[in-house]
Amino acid sequence: MASRVLWKGAISFGLVHIPVALHSATADSGLDFDWLDKRSMDPVGYKRINKKTGKEITKENIVKGIEYEDGQYVVLSDEEIAAAYPKTTQTIEIESFVANTDIPFVYLERPYYIAPINKGQKVYALLRDTLLQSQRVGIARVVIQTKQHLAVLVPSGPGLVLNLLRWGADIRPWDELNLPPEGPKAAGLSERELSMAKQLVDDMTEKWDPSKFRDSFKDEIMALVEQKAKAGKLQTVVQPDAAGEAEPARSGAQIIDLTELLQRSLRKGGAKAPADGATQAKVAAKPAPKSPVKSTVKAPAAPKKSRSA
Repeated sequence: MASRVLWKGAISFGLVHIPVALHSATADSGLDFDWLDKRSMDPVGYKRINKKTGKEITKENIVKGIEYEDGQYVVLSDEEIAAAYPKTTQTIEIESFVANTDIPFVYLERPYYIAPINKGQKVYALLRDTLLQSQRVGIARVVIQTKQHLAVLVPSGPGLVLNLLRWGADIRPWDELNLPPEGPKAAGLSERELSMAKQLVDDMTEKWDPSKFRDSFKDEIMALVEQKAKAGKLQTVVQPDAAGEAEPARSGAQIIDLTELLQRSLRKGGAKAPADGATQAKVAAKPAPKSPVKSTVKAPAAPKKSRSA
């Protein structure tokens, strides 16, 4: 099955725009147990229940509130919430570059593949190879379905991966845990113990191969499902229609004169690209250079708790 485009827009750094499409980099292979009414085999859905009375309430009687103090809520209208939504853009705006070892794994949340569109292959390759050679990644903001995300743009193999990041406020500090002091001496480790542990790690080291690891629970359940299905133990369930159509996305700007945009970006010290369409149209109208880009681009130097998506 062909990869479905989730979002179209552009990567922006300096004055350079790279038209791209966003694709999911993962597939949920976990088990999904549906709720069924055992009397009729009808699907069972979630109801809106008042937790105090236990009675079902209608959607019209539900308001949204934020707990300000223990038991004290501030109620917000739909209009107030809508006004606070970030402005929808079609740009992955790179704000800075950092060393590719700077971001702890705990910040990584969800990966997406980024692919070039609208003749953006050359400038896409330029960003990918520049990040690889400089051993840096791009820190960016992106709005997906009205929600603003912090993200990191990482070169990986032949492509670029946009990995959504958790906000710093969502990461709990280490000081909440009882951890041993840092450093082998402070933790009471002897040289012999450390040497033996390193030897064990060396003996168990191998090349990463994700195909070697499987979800044993899923395999066991699916084997049981297959066994019961072959024995004729099947129940007919008619699911209600729940089809939805993806929101059409806008295409990114087409880049023509890459050399001039890079030179202008360097002169401006990596300033953000102007948002007006007239400037982009003027750049797109310039004739393409007759020879490939030969200049080397130096990457810029690295310089109450909320719920995550």
